[in-house]
Amino acid sequence: MRPRRLRKTAAHLEITAFINLIVVLVPFLLSTAVFTRLAVMDLQLPGPAAEARDRALDVPVLQLEVVMRRDALEVGDRVGGLIQRIPREPAAGELKTLGLVMQQVKARFPDETRATLLAEPDTPYEQLVQVMDVVRSSVQAQGARVVRTELFPQIAVGDAPVRQPAAQQVAQTVAQQVARAGR
Repeated sequence: MRPRRLRKTAAHLEITAFINLIVVLVPFLLSTAVFTRLAVMDLQLPGPAAEARDRALDVPVLQLEVVMRRDALEVGDRVGGLIQRIPREPAAGELKTLGLVMQQVKARFPDETRATLLAEPDTPYEQLVQVMDVVRSSVQAQGARVVRTELFPQIAVGDAPVRQPAAQQVAQTVAQQVARAGR
């Protein structure tokens, strides 16, 4: 007897299950991608060239700082000192007061667009964003319209300076006075 040879046929690749999976996954992925949104805020630190230019022209320079403390919001000028201290209240009226102070500062310095927001390390993120929104712009109702006014859109964020206890401040002041008298 003669041995029989098996006829070999070419194997076919079964991809129908894979195609069915792709047909289901593509619309699902596309529908969920629509709801994904990233919000990026461009924060810029003021450059040394702008400060040198303002000093050369002897223009009154505003270096606006808003310091977020646990018990208060401190609005001030880095050069001129504290403008206003807004105590934190349970009724949360400090943001409205901060908005009014920002509008007053903007009225006095209309060309200024920079502000620095300094927060203590334990400041909640929500409060930081709320204060940034108030410093950046104000919303006012004019008749039936709501008008958004830009205040200080260029915001730099940093750490608030650490407060010294009162006894250390007194000791430091006395030491400075003694050092001046000894010269």
